[in-house]
Amino acid sequence: MFPIRDDNTQINTPVATYAIIGLNVFAWVVLQGLGATEALNGSICNYGLIPADLFPADGHSVRMCASSSGAGWIGAFSSMFMHGGWMHIIGNMWFLFVFGDNVEDAMGPVRFALFYLLCGLFAGAAQIAVQPDSAIPVVGASGAIGGVMGAYIMLYPRVRVHMAVILVFIFLRFRVPAIAMLGYWIVMQFLGGLSSLGASGGGIAFWAHIGGFASGALLVWLFKDDELLLNHPHHGWSRAPAPGAIWDDPGNRQ
Repeated sequence: MFPIRDDNTQINTPVATYAIIGLNVFAWVVLQGLGATEALNGSICNYGLIPADLFPADGHSVRMCASSSGAGWIGAFSSMFMHGGWMHIIGNMWFLFVFGDNVEDAMGPVRFALFYLLCGLFAGAAQIAVQPDSAIPVVGASGAIGGVMGAYIMLYPRVRVHMAVILVFIFLRFRVPAIAMLGYWIVMQFLGGLSSLGASGGGIAFWAHIGGFASGALLVWLFKDDELLLNHPHHGWSRAPAPGAIWDDPGNRQ
């Protein structure tokens, strides 16, 4: 199950969202060699976030990288732009494309860029807090995008999100409120996170997703611009456009 689009009016061009997507694509092409094995493995070790390198301890059970000469603390930033495969980057960038524009609408491009980076840092911190001795690199934009989703559910809980489910040869499409879709997503992350406790191998960094989502849901109140939201007809729980809204038809979409 994945989102196709939302029924949320895009007011301004999402400059920061497009720039972040562009940086991720650039890193995938230039630094990760479009997923070629040698380039991919090297980039994950050199630019990934490795908790055990930040907080050294004896007795690592699994070490993917031969040496610990990785990115160190810089990996907290660089790891946000690294991915583990084609489906990883495509999925992340699609979620950012669907939800990022409207969150940026509520903040402006500069605030949104800072918000995105902070969510990514909190996501990495959450993963480190749960597995501080892990020698497996953490990569991906999922934590920062989780922050975007956390902000979205706070700002636009009633907006309908178009979902698609593919069951073998059956393609289903339906709409659900954002609070239902994103609420389901974070519940699945919690369940995955609980099942990953004590695991020593690689896999999905569920706690980074949870940390990003939680930080986004909190930080949005500091980063949102009330004047920008005043012109947005879909924010909050009210169905009526906000005073001074420039959109009369809630179905309009650019």
